[in-house]
Amino acid sequence: MRGIGRMVSSFVGFVLVLTTLLAVVPTTEAQLRRDFYADVCPNVESIVRSAVTKKFKQTFVTVPATLRLFFHDCFVQGCDASVMIASDGSNKAEKDHPDNLSLAGDGFDTVIKAKAAVDAVPGCKNKVSCADILVMATRDVISLARGPSYAVELGRKDGLVSRASDVEGKLPQPSFNLNQLNAMFAANGLSQADMIALSAAHTVGFSHCSKFANRIYNFSRTNPVDPTINPTYAKKLQDMCPQDVDPRIAIDMDPNTPRRFDNMYFKNLQQGMGLFTSDQILFTDRRSKSTVNIWAHSGRTFYTAFIDAMTKLGRVGVKTGSDGNIRTDCGVFNS
Repeated sequence: MRGIGRMVSSFVGFVLVLTTLLAVVPTTEAQLRRDFYADVCPNVESIVRSAVTKKFKQTFVTVPATLRLFFHDCFVQGCDASVMIASDGSNKAEKDHPDNLSLAGDGFDTVIKAKAAVDAVPGCKNKVSCADILVMATRDVISLARGPSYAVELGRKDGLVSRASDVEGKLPQPSFNLNQLNAMFAANGLSQADMIALSAAHTVGFSHCSKFANRIYNFSRTNPVDPTINPTYAKKLQDMCPQDVDPRIAIDMDPNTPRRFDNMYFKNLQQGMGLFTSDQILFTDRRSKSTVNIWAHSGRTFYTAFIDAMTKLGRVGVKTGSDGNIRTDCGVFNS
């Protein structure tokens, strides 16, 4: 009987410890769900999609601008729309950090217009966060660019803090190698496969010449042009980006299908046509090369991996409960 008593006591103790452990494990993922707004704003996804489609018809820049805005938001303070806050006299916000100055205004405008469309519906007014609208808008621009469509998890609150100082060292740079990329993504709970899949967003992006000029003019003392670049591609880049180029000039990151979200990014890497060092390294490093080859061969396999990576990215640092609120204006904290 004593043995049984000790067993029961041990079991109870184990349950108490397990319960305590579970209590401190973040439950962000569980708090997000696809039907979060079903009772308060059931048509929110169609409202957002309509507004995003209207913006998309005005300019294709809507696609890469919104996608990049989402990524930059989630990697700093989590997916809480903190990147949208405007600086004021007492605070320099995230969007004014040097790494965010190149974020295209069309991304911000897409979210602002979608938010206005949602709030124009009486039952939805001030019920849907800017963070969730950004997640939905990002999914929609990918679909509009003939990429995959997928269900999104909702239930995020908007962040209460936005500081430019928090951006430092949180976003990947064009010069990163595989170790640096993996470390930065791992810090956000994302794997190497997630990183490679998300890098393919560059299939619809554009870049200013200054971001890759070193690869085509002064890579090293012995090799002015990065030897991993396809020579024909390097010559085209030099023609589009002469050394005295206007700093406002930008070129497509995907030279083949720049207006379609597809797996061409990986096919380009196989041909030495990755624009950034951080792109081409995915093919030149043997640890990631096989993944590039698989996704270059199968767009469907890539889409599956991309959707999974985007879902995981959307869970990073999510604010719920009193950790956030729902902004009435995406660019300003509630007073």
